[in-house]
Formats: sequence, structure tokens, C-alpha cells
Amino acid sequence: MTGRRAWIAAAGGVLAVAAAAGVAAVAWPAARDEVPTTRVVRGSLKLDVHATGEVRAARSITLTAPPVGGTLRLVKLADTGTSVKAGDIVMEFDPAEQQYQLEQSRSELEGAEQEIVKMRADNEVRAAQDQVDLLTARFDVRRAELDAAAGEELIGAIEARKRVLALDEARRRLAQLEEDVKSRAETNRASLTVVEEKRTKARLATERARQTIDSLAIEAPLDGLVVIKENRDASGGFFFSGMTLPEYHAGDTVFPGRPVVDVFDSSRLEIRAKVNEQERGNISAGQPASVRADALPGRRLVARVANLAGLASRGSFFERAGPTRQFDAILRFDRPDAQLRPGTSVQVVVAGTELKAALHVPRQALFEKRGKPVVYVKNGDRFEPREVRITHRTESRVAIEGLAEGSVVALVNPDAETRPAPGAPGPTVATAGGAR
Repeated sequence: MTGRRAWIAAAGGVLAVAAAAGVAAVAWPAARDEVPTTRVVRGSLKLDVHATGEVRAARSITLTAPPVGGTLRLVKLADTGTSVKAGDIVMEFDPAEQQYQLEQSRSELEGAEQEIVKMRADNEVRAAQDQVDLLTARFDVRRAELDAAAGEELIGAIEARKRVLALDEARRRLAQLEEDVKSRAETNRASLTVVEEKRTKARLATERARQTIDSLAIEAPLDGLVVIKENRDASGGFFFSGMTLPEYHAGDTVFPGRPVVDVFDSSRLEIRAKVNEQERGNISAGQPASVRADALPGRRLVARVANLAGLASRGSFFERAGPTRQFDAILRFDRPDAQLRPGTSVQVVVAGTELKAALHVPRQALFEKRGKPVVYVKNGDRFEPREVRITHRTESRVAIEGLAEGSVVALVNPDAETRPAPGAPGPTVATAGGAR
């Protein structure tokens, strides 16, 4: 029995040792010699800034459907990427409805002009007749005056009285006729004014219809490239961010005022690039940059920084929610390539200044502890965190102060609780005490 207990105890000890060895094999701090390291070096550090961007035109004009009543139908539309000269027809709408309105206005104009001619002729005839009637009435008055002037001794009292009454009647008829002629003339003038106003309205409607027809053929306002916009009406008015919509095409119905085409000035191209906040200090206006475009493989273009935004770019929701803020940098080409098009993606390397005799390490050697930048310096078989001051950053290196040249620093965080086995992911076991 005693021998059996001794055997069990020995077996348990072996298992315990094996278990401890297994834990040690997978625990991160136990294999400090496997932590990848590098040395702090002193030397020149070029503060180049790497960024991605997009080619865009410094000047562009949006062409919209003309503001006419009703809907419009496209009958002609240039394709995206078409080169145009100022004055070229970019898009044209069906003028059938406007031509009908033009013919209707012309008909109303002709009718009004004919009515005016007839009314003026009638007025002239009526005025001439009125003059004849007035002359006759005045003659009647004059004759009645002469008749009434004869003495009673010649014609008798009764006849004299009749002649006086006849004179009064002649004068009354003349006064009434003069009033009628005056009133008729005023009425005719008013009627003619109404018809002339009708003619003016018809003439304006005709001119407006003609101008509307002219506006249905829209010309390029400048030399450049055509980019057709998305047809948001194709979805029936339903739209959400990220939704793919077709471009406008000939035959589509367009509402007045809708933007349909952008014309970009291809002679004045520029780049809008996104620069990380950490590298913003390495850029200033006038710095040269090397540009490579996805659409022009193997070609290298030269540009210069024109300006850098003072405020962080708003960007999309996901860009704003990211940990790193970005700023818009505008670069202009020294000699734009004729094959470049707005919307082309580019990679930009802005040539920064060169630091002399600067201490720098790879960016992988920089960590954050309690909100401060640290590196892990090797001291014997241990790694000690050391606070440093960052002076400059590049895409791959960090210039620092607070370390000695040649110091060995870790490229991974040696305080991490676990790490995978070399070459492949493996099981992990937390060490006592956790991260420091």
C-alpha cells in the first residue's frame, strides 16, 4: 500500500510539472527572448506624408432642366466622359408641348392684330359718319336760327312760336349728337386699348414660348468633360444613403430644375487628399508631391500643396466616428495629364522636410500607457516602459526624445497578457496579476 501511494504521488508530481511547463510555454512574459525588438537609431528622417485622394476639377458648372411648366423628356444627352467645347449641345428636351404653346400664342396674336385692324377701320367709318351727322345738325340749327329771326309781323305770332320751338329742338339734337359722338369715341378708344392689350399679351406669350423652346437645347458653358448625374426620380422619390441609382439617359422624364449634368473644366484639375491629424504638421503650402493615379499605372505626376484645411473634414458618419481626425489638403498639378478625369483615385506622397540627427523608431515600437506615449526598453531580460516625447511622425517612423541611441526596444507590447505561439495561433493562458 505504501509503495502504491508513493507511485501515485510520483505520477502526480510528474503531471504537475508537465502542467506548469505547459503554462510556461504559452504564457507571454515567460519567453522574453522571443519578443521582436529593434534599436533606437539616430539619423536623417524624411517627413514625407502619404495620403490618398481624388482628382476633381477646380471649376465645374451644373446644368439643370429648364424651369418650364410640366415635365420634360430628354431626347438628347451626351455620355459621361464626353469632351465638349463651350457652345456644344450637351442635352436637349422634347419641345412638342412648347411648340404647341407657341402655335397657340401665334394664333392668338394674329387674331388680336386682325381684330385691331377691323376695329380701327370701323372706328374711322363711324367717326366720318359722326362728322357728317354733326355738320347736318349744325346746318339745321343755323337754318332754324334764320327762320326764327323773321319778325312776327311777317309770319304771324303762331308761326314765329313754331320756329322758336324748332330752333330749340335743333339745338337739343345737336347737343345730344355731340355728346353721343364724344361718348362713342371714348368707348371705341377703350375697346381698342383692350384689344391692343390682348395683342401685347399674345406677343409676350409667343416670345416666351420661343425662348422656352430655345432653352430646351442646353449648351456647354465652358470647355471640359461631361459627367451625368444620378436620376433620383428613377426610384420613385425613395432614396437612402448608399443607394445605387442609374444615370440620366435619353428618354427619361425630368422635372424642371433638376440637376442633370456637371461640366468640369478639365484644364484646371486638382487633388483633394485626406491627411491624418498626426501628419498635418508636416505639410505646408508649396510643398511638392509625387502623385500616382490608379487609372495611369506606371505614370508619375507632380503636384504642389495649394492649401490645407484648418478644420477637420466632416466626411461620412463612419469617418467622423473614427479615432483619427483627417484634414483636407488641396494639391494642384504642375502639368495635368490629358488622360486624367475627375473622380480618379490617386496616391499622394508629399515631400516633407528632412530632420538631421533625429532619434527615431518604427511606429510599431510606440505604445500608449495611462494616456502617455511609451516604448518598452530592454533591460537585461526584462522590458521597462519608458515615457517619450514625440516630435514628428511619418507613415512608418516616429521621431522621439527621451531615449539613448542604440537602446533596444520592443516591437510588440511585452506587457500583453498572452500571445500566440510562433507561426500560428495557439492557446493562451492568463498569467497571475494580469497586465501592468
